[in-house]
Amino acid sequence: MAWDTDATKAKLLNAAISEFSERGFSGGRVHEISKKSGTNPERIYFYFGNKAKLFEAALTHELTTALEDLPINGQGPIAVADFAGRYFDFAVNHPSLARLTSWEGLERSSPVGARVRALQAANKVTEIQAALPGATVTQAEDLLLSIVTLCHAWVSSPNIHEVITGQLDLERRRRTIVRHTELMAGDTP
Repeated sequence: MAWDTDATKAKLLNAAISEFSERGFSGGRVHEISKKSGTNPERIYFYFGNKAKLFEAALTHELTTALEDLPINGQGPIAVADFAGRYFDFAVNHPSLARLTSWEGLERSSPVGARVRALQAANKVTEIQAALPGATVTQAEDLLLSIVTLCHAWVSSPNIHEVITGQLDLERRRRTIVRHTELMAGDTP
């Protein structure tokens, strides 16, 4: 019987995303990832090398999906604000990315997959600059960082809204993030 390498890797990656986003790197268990994926634990080491590299692959995969699947369409502050709204939707519908980055910040001394992730972020910065002619690299980087942290905070700190607003209102949060992004983008030349 032929082995479907791509399907096996995808099963392992999806199981790792689930396990690590729920329990973090330290709490995530290779045995559980193997069980969730329906594969032998040795496949993890064969395809990914070790648990740390699997965590890196999981986080990098989620970030790649978010940044590549959400292009900035058009020009001006409204185009960047539209991206922020769609990034918020992604974060809410795929909470694993925000959770993985939170676990990374809590448990790892440096970012995993930094080179690949920095390249993806640089591509998005270039898109922001194209949407906001005259924006410097620093301004575009700061804008992207603000968008990502605003959207991820909603997912990674899910109880704060109860203290501040007393209710869960995703539409209100989305509108606020879009509006703040539009205002921040409007402050660039």
